[in-house]
Amino acid sequence: MLKTTGATFLAIATSFFILLFYPPPKSYYHSLFISSSLSDNASISHHLRTLTRRPHVAGSQANAEAASYVLSTLSACNIKAHIVSYDVLLTYPYSRSLTLTPSPSEPPITFDLKQEIYEGDPYADVADEVLPTNHAYAKSGSVVGPVVYVNYGRVEDYGTLKEMGVNVTGTVVLARYGEIYRGDIVMNAFEAGAIGALVYTDRKDYGGGGGDAKWFPDDKWMPPSGIQVGTVYNGSGDPTTPGWASSEGCERVSIEEVESSGDVPLIPSMPISGADGETILRLIGGQIAKDNWQGSIDAPTYRVGPGPGVVNLEYNGKQVIATIQNVMGVIEGVEEPDRFVILGNHRDAWTFGAVDPNSGTAALLEVAQRLQKLQRSGWKPRRTIILCNWDAEEYGLTGSTEWVEENRDLLASRAVAYLNVDCAVSGAGFHASGTPQLDDLLKQAAQQVQDPDNSSQTIYEQWIQSTESSLIGRLGGAGSDYAAFLQHIGVPAADMRFGAEYPVYHSMYDDYTWMEKFGDPMFHRNVAVASVWGLVALRLADEEFLPFNYHSYALELQKRAEDLENEISDKGITFSPLFKSIEELSKAARKINNQKKEIKEAKGWTSMRRNDHVKVRELNDRLMMAERAFTDRDGLLRRPWYKHLIYAPSRHNDYGSTSFPGIDDAIENAKNLNTAESWHVVQHEVWRVARAVKHASLVLDGKLT
Repeated sequence: MLKTTGATFLAIATSFFILLFYPPPKSYYHSLFISSSLSDNASISHHLRTLTRRPHVAGSQANAEAASYVLSTLSACNIKAHIVSYDVLLTYPYSRSLTLTPSPSEPPITFDLKQEIYEGDPYADVADEVLPTNHAYAKSGSVVGPVVYVNYGRVEDYGTLKEMGVNVTGTVVLARYGEIYRGDIVMNAFEAGAIGALVYTDRKDYGGGGGDAKWFPDDKWMPPSGIQVGTVYNGSGDPTTPGWASSEGCERVSIEEVESSGDVPLIPSMPISGADGETILRLIGGQIAKDNWQGSIDAPTYRVGPGPGVVNLEYNGKQVIATIQNVMGVIEGVEEPDRFVILGNHRDAWTFGAVDPNSGTAALLEVAQRLQKLQRSGWKPRRTIILCNWDAEEYGLTGSTEWVEENRDLLASRAVAYLNVDCAVSGAGFHASGTPQLDDLLKQAAQQVQDPDNSSQTIYEQWIQSTESSLIGRLGGAGSDYAAFLQHIGVPAADMRFGAEYPVYHSMYDDYTWMEKFGDPMFHRNVAVASVWGLVALRLADEEFLPFNYHSYALELQKRAEDLENEISDKGITFSPLFKSIEELSKAARKINNQKKEIKEAKGWTSMRRNDHVKVRELNDRLMMAERAFTDRDGLLRRPWYKHLIYAPSRHNDYGSTSFPGIDDAIENAKNLNTAESWHVVQHEVWRVARAVKHASLVLDGKLT
């Protein structure tokens, strides 16, 4: 017995000695992180059910309670967690009404603007806590006018109407969701001369196509009474503190200055259901709309108007300075605590938010719980990991923007990358977007995680089979919280999810029941998102050399520049400065990759060891800071908050992802004006981007000229 006890003690002591002096490589912990022994779909399901039991719009008590839940969960994982609060301008509906008069001799039709509770709805008892349907930051007012159907409300749709001889001035437009950001739908309507805008969810896009299609709760599709709400603000952050944080007692601009900024609509707008949209469409006359403007198979024939139906749209909102709460968790790095790998997701929802955003919140908490298990096993990160749960994203990326603006200089000098998950799961199929130097890392992480819908293959294998266009998207749109990090201060960023657009988006039907029945019945996709997300973060936090490859960046820029050159080849614009800068970036990328290889190979030589740390740190700093060089202090023309000259939203579509947004905007303007001066602006924008790309190559090269 004594011999056995002694042998056991010796084995334990030996294991302790080995772990103390010969700890496992970081790759061991990375493999452990994605193993089934650490993942927990039941825990994710529990988090999601808890977070979505009540509607929790920003500024509400329910959302404050959700913040407390996230805080307590992070703290239970032995993660240092705290809340960062800001006082920001939010809007809520006070009163609203909508009537339609078919003709002067007929009585008006009054719409109730309500989303219907279905039989057996488990959330019926809290349905009255859902905000009345509205557009955040919509213009208050009352307008009366004939209706014009404008398809998706894009600039090109108004061009089609002009060709048809349809005058939009003085009308209320009816647009359907589906192609561009709702704020741009309203802004485009104003610029076309409309006095109001109604935006509806067409059955063709969200209702299963009509016919025999069923809808939630029997199928995934939006019910006829479903209404997609959301913001129509075209800026980022608190509108009263443009460019600085909304801290207590801070300077604020007036509401009048907010309205004159161009970021909030100047005409009233309202979201309505597919059923109400169809009712209005039946009472619009005039020319028949084009085939690709028509609806589902059993929809009425869509005509463009104007009238004869006349709508009376009334909306009054209340503006409130409300407190929002970001929840922050920090795992401090051991060797480089002043280098930050940041993971973020927002918490606030327009209604219950099972997909958007709390599938991502549940995944964030799953990552936190797995990191705690790694720490118990002996893992310590090389660099600091920061877990962020943002507030008021739905209003205008507000929580993340305020935090970035408050910590701008520190983040600009220390942030390695920002990894975003908003809607973690809305269905099958993995999708990722990011800045190009992260392409290889995203692919490699997907190659290590099992496909949740087919255990015989990896996520990467599913990904490449299901993607017809570019495998990895870009982050030019301002659709989520990566915007402030990438587009304002130039931090490398990525965003990932399972599933694409989903029918009940921003409606009261985005609840736990929808997720459990249609989004992810076994919560295995949620587990997979957490695995990829956390694995990418671990490699960024732990690897001695940052896993960035700027050669991918140069290839991407070359392709996009060639596309633009071909688009305006007959306008006398030269792209040679840009191509020259891209070639310099490509050379600098190859050079730094070779330097990384040389340092790795030299690490076996005793004479090199003393200088290893300094050399690695200096090389990593160049990799980290090169993205910052793509920013310009003046920002984009008429949109100075957006500093990044490679990735930012299109001027007429906040969701639109484009490369070289300044050049794109200038080309669009020049095509409309077709003057020598407007084309000169295009050439100037080409030069601006060329200078930024050259600056990035100089940073990578690491030597003064």
